Amino acid sequence: MSFNKITLVGYLGRDPELRYTPQGTAVCKMSVATTERRKNVVGDIEEHTTWFRVTVWGRQAELANEYLAKGRQVYLEGRLRLVEYADREGNPRISPDVTATDIQFLGQRNEMPASVHPSQVEQPDIILTGLPLEPAKFGSSQTAAKPVINRRTGNQSLVSIEEDDIPF
Repeated sequence: MSFNKITLVGYLGRDPELRYTPQGTAVCKMSVATTERRKNVVGDIEEHTTWFRVTVWGRQAELANEYLAKGRQVYLEGRLRLVEYADREGNPRISPDVTATDIQFLGQRNEMPASVHPSQVEQPDIILTGLPLEPAKFGSSQTAAKPVINRRTGNQSLVSIEEDDIPF
């Protein structure tokens, strides 16, 4: 048995690009950057940024294109593949490509400038997750009533969510 799964929390480096296959399936491509901060041998703090090419399919691709923009923070889960290529000078390079299976939009719903540090971002009240990859799997008559706890006030309320009511 083998297992290939990656989890990323990073920032979009450019606006997502949405296209459709000849069969009508949505495909969204975007670049996501993650940054690690660590001390070097001398004790100075270094930042190391890794760029990932991310592909999202189906309804999640359409939602990502509609609600994400350059500088927005995103949580992704998916499969990692390392692609080898030659740059303009002929040097061999390796690009980490991720096919996302789950995506969550982090930060505030309003536009967030790229210069905002992650520690300055407030957590949203509700994060919806687990949207299906294909719209055909989602029944329009399905209704779910779930208790939701507002993180800011601690109040619990019952919320009914239907497909048409989901804002993204």
